[in-house]
Amino acid sequence: MFRNIGYTRAMPPPLLTLTEIRLTFGGTPLFESVDLSVGQGERLCLVGRNGAGKSTLLKIVAGTVEPDGGTRFVQPGTTLAMLAQEPALGGFASVLDYAAEDNDPHRAAALLDRLGLTGAEDPARLSGGEARRAALARALAREPDILLLDEPTNHLDLPAIEWLERTLAASRSALVIISHDRRFLETLSRATVWLDRGRCRRLDKGFGGFETWRDRVLEEEERDAHKLDRKIVAETGWLNKGVTARRKRNQGRLRALFALRAERRARRASTGQVALAAQAAEASGKLVIEAVDVSKSFDTLAVVKGFSTRIQRGDRVGVVGPNGAGKTTLVKLLTGGLAPDGAAVRLGANVEMQSLDQTRASLDPDMTLADALTGGTGADRVTAGGRTRHIVGYLKDFLFTPAQARTPVGALSGGERGRLMLARALARPSNLLVLDEPTNDLDLETLDLLQEMLADYAGTVLLVSHDRDFLDRTVTSVIAAERGGRWIEYAGGYSDMLAQRGEHAPEKPRPAAKRKKQARAPTDQPKRLSFKDKHALEQLPGRIAALEVAVAEAHQTLADPALYSRDPQGYEAAAADLERAEAELAAAEEEWLRLELAREEAEGGG
Repeated sequence: MFRNIGYTRAMPPPLLTLTEIRLTFGGTPLFESVDLSVGQGERLCLVGRNGAGKSTLLKIVAGTVEPDGGTRFVQPGTTLAMLAQEPALGGFASVLDYAAEDNDPHRAAALLDRLGLTGAEDPARLSGGEARRAALARALAREPDILLLDEPTNHLDLPAIEWLERTLAASRSALVIISHDRRFLETLSRATVWLDRGRCRRLDKGFGGFETWRDRVLEEEERDAHKLDRKIVAETGWLNKGVTARRKRNQGRLRALFALRAERRARRASTGQVALAAQAAEASGKLVIEAVDVSKSFDTLAVVKGFSTRIQRGDRVGVVGPNGAGKTTLVKLLTGGLAPDGAAVRLGANVEMQSLDQTRASLDPDMTLADALTGGTGADRVTAGGRTRHIVGYLKDFLFTPAQARTPVGALSGGERGRLMLARALARPSNLLVLDEPTNDLDLETLDLLQEMLADYAGTVLLVSHDRDFLDRTVTSVIAAERGGRWIEYAGGYSDMLAQRGEHAPEKPRPAAKRKKQARAPTDQPKRLSFKDKHALEQLPGRIAALEVAVAEAHQTLADPALYSRDPQGYEAAAADLERAEAELAAAEEEWLRLELAREEAEGGG
């Protein structure tokens, strides 16, 4: 355990410290001796497995949960605000009243607008996602000294996540963030607190350096545990040889053996990993989905307009876009769940589909976990990963205890429901997996395993997600929403899509009340290229050709094996020239692609 509450005289004291925090639930220690400090302007991410107690620890930091023991100290005058996973909005007449309580009402209204809410909504009628966005606006409007954020990207679309990143990066508040979104943590965190088996360890680096450090710590623990086991074996052998333990000189050695055994019993092994394997159906045909000039409108709103794609066996296709853009509609069109207007979608031969829905709505809260897996048939076995398993054993693969097999679904946490949905989807034969926000509420280790499972899956994957890192790791192409119901497919992952279309994801649609005010400035009209852009488009091919020559010449110079020994400075200069030319070439190619797409859009009228 690393304690991090000390500081030098040159540094201001922490705004908040937790010292030797202890908490026990149901006889099992959740926290044994947790120490934590939050300094002014710090950027901490709090990581750990599902069930490690991250949300509970954040509530102790916020002062809403009392520990069994230990000390919580907050510097006088320090203000805190917390975004909880399940905010309570009761007692307020409107969402704006809730968000503006003890806050600047103008700032609260602006934040609600940016998060897709007007402020006039009735808090009692909000969906879970809307309530979370309202709570996020309330926490941000407070501008506290310490801002505690528990899964802030849940229920946000990609434009909102990127906006939130920029907003938090510019904030003067100290941040403590729990999130499953790797890209979000890498962007914002400057230190990492790892909550593991009841204790906190701190790494004074952002999340980008955490996983390598964590693996090294676990490897060292495993070596130490192996040494301890070997020492116990050796000392037990000494005891069993008949050497009398009554002799005074051996009493200390005997006590040491008992202490070793006690240490081994007390050692809490690292939490197991979810074991993911999909139940494969007979292979589908090479063609899985074909859509040609497909459209879908609701009243006068065009959700999908003239979209075409051809998805083949083994493809991993991501679908991205702002909330309200029609991602679910597009997926239903492609998978036969919704009829298009006019043109038809063709599914290939022998397609057997399994879906995981974002809302977990198909889970009956009164049904037990076992019945949820078997469809209420009463069976005690499932087939997964090519073999038949007892339900209890299969549930253990997803970190459920045997006793939970008869637990009602309604008693599960969000992360547990996510794991159950995965368990159910993967236990059913499929060659097409349709996953709608599968990363919600899953911890980082489970996301790694889900990524590996998708890489090994023999079928086709259609994935709707706002998790940029997960998209980059899993998909082979991305279908992205454009304006006016248009969708464009890009090769590669999310980062590749951004490189081809521009710096940021598209802005989300404004609420209807806001759009009416902007009716005089329609956004669907294609923009004409400026004179400067036209000139650049004419000049770029020549510049690209010249840079290609420069890159080739630098490669040729560096190909001389004797260059470095003969002229080290010349070698370094040539290497620098190559690096600079390649960077300029990549930038020129991206700029040409951007301008060429803009020209085609302008000439084609959208």
